[in-house]
Amino acid sequence: MEEKSIFEKFEMQFDESAKGFLKETAKWANVLSIIGFVGIGFMGLAAISGLLSSKITTLSVGPLNGITGKTIALIYLILIVIYFFPVYYLNKFAVNVKKAFRENDSSTLTESFKSLKSHFKYIAVFTISFIVLYVSIIVIAIIIASVKYS
Repeated sequence: MEEKSIFEKFEMQFDESAKGFLKETAKWANVLSIIGFVGIGFMGLAAISGLLSSKITTLSVGPLNGITGKTIALIYLILIVIYFFPVYYLNKFAVNVKKAFRENDSSTLTESFKSLKSHFKYIAVFTISFIVLYVSIIVIAIIIASVKYS
């Protein structure tokens, strides 16, 4: 007969203060996800506006010289796709935490933590990707500058 380790026997219990913190966290996560979805909606409106303005003219302001409305719409559509997933996972976390406490369902609570993990994983991978991109740009700029001015 196999004996279970202490970690396999361990069962975590939430005390009332931990439950309160988790419920409050879910409320704030819900607020942030709603703000995120509203932001995505505004980006959608900006994309539509860019498509409509592409029939009128191109921008000719400083560094935006020659950028068409279609390009702006494409940029906003890419941003919508990038921004949607962390907001969606955050919303799923908030909804599932509320449901788990309302129905006293530990499997729903587990699902909420799975969504929270996905949210943070997405944000972390995205952040690391941009750090690598920025470092690469800086290194390339230094190399180009050293070749050009040497």
